[in-house]
Amino acid sequence: MADNFPFPDRLAPYAAHAGSSSGRKYPEDPPESRSPFQRDRDRVIHSSAFRRLEYKTQVFVNHEGDLYRTRLTHTLEVAQVGRAIARQLGLDEDLVEAIALAHDLGHTPFGHAGQDALQECMHDLGGFEHNIQSLRIVDRLEVRYGDFPGLNLSFETREGILKHCAKSKAADLGDVGERFLNGTQPSLEAQITNLADEIAYNNHDIDDGLRAGLLDLQELCSNPLYGDIYGEVQSRYPDASATILRHETGRRLINLLIHDLVAETRRRIANGKITSIAAVRASPRPLAAHSPEIAAQIKALKSYLFQRMYRHPRVHRQAEKAKRLVRRLFHTLCEDPRLLPLKYQARIQNSDPQEKSRARIVADYIAGMTDRFAIAEYDRLFDPHGEA
Repeated sequence: MADNFPFPDRLAPYAAHAGSSSGRKYPEDPPESRSPFQRDRDRVIHSSAFRRLEYKTQVFVNHEGDLYRTRLTHTLEVAQVGRAIARQLGLDEDLVEAIALAHDLGHTPFGHAGQDALQECMHDLGGFEHNIQSLRIVDRLEVRYGDFPGLNLSFETREGILKHCAKSKAADLGDVGERFLNGTQPSLEAQITNLADEIAYNNHDIDDGLRAGLLDLQELCSNPLYGDIYGEVQSRYPDASATILRHETGRRLINLLIHDLVAETRRRIANGKITSIAAVRASPRPLAAHSPEIAAQIKALKSYLFQRMYRHPRVHRQAEKAKRLVRRLFHTLCEDPRLLPLKYQARIQNSDPQEKSRARIVADYIAGMTDRFAIAEYDRLFDPHGEA
């Protein structure tokens, strides 16, 4: 092994080893001072889509306040949680980080509300799913290199980006879609990044929801997963402020979920006698998982958040306004593509003239918008006194 090709040391035998990567769509010379997965991470960080995450919302619209999470801060939290898990399991941290940093690149403005609206608009035109859009961005839409379209990421990173996919669409996605057709599993790095995403967004939605006054603390504490930890923190720090109690509970909750995930995953690896990534892929069920007790508590917590936070009147009002905005943008731009920026008009002229192709290009344009750009574009198109 060349000294200038720094593969991680002491990886577990079931890890995704960079030296055995399935490679890239377009062959490239190996990097001189990075592993292939480190190169993937760096390409994602320098992409335009990654920079736009700073102004894309999680739950709250971006202009509502600087304290709430954005897609960018969420993405960084997922990467941090994922690396902590990977280190304990002997997995490739760089691959986990690359997947984590890229997993939300395809999210629309206005969070799930924007995605729901765009999916509705694209229902009969190929559909819209944010993780397939993330793959589309890294495979095709980023324009940075002279030798290939997109970012030309490693198969293992692309596999991790595509967390789920309907069989009806999997066949069109080539190598990364095959596992949805043959029932195999992705790498453990991909599996734990998916669960790190859940750990991160559950915790920060609680934190943002309490800060915004959307969640009732006493009601939240009726969930044992949160309430037991909050009670312990309150006993230890009886004079602490609400802010300290919230943060101390949050960090302990993350710690508990990480330790539980690592323990259950180790148990499944041992029981399955998993000694290679081939065995990981052949496993009849995912190997990365929470224990049944914690999984049930997580499910109850997510149900509570759905009912009390995501359906809160304040959040619902913003979501409905966002949906109407996205729908109107989509239909207007499809009807008159001359309203699109010139580079998108050129894509329409150079592609199949059918409506489906036009709709996909319009969807690419809208999905790439930040919250504030979408609002500004709406004003430019529909406000007679606004800037043209």
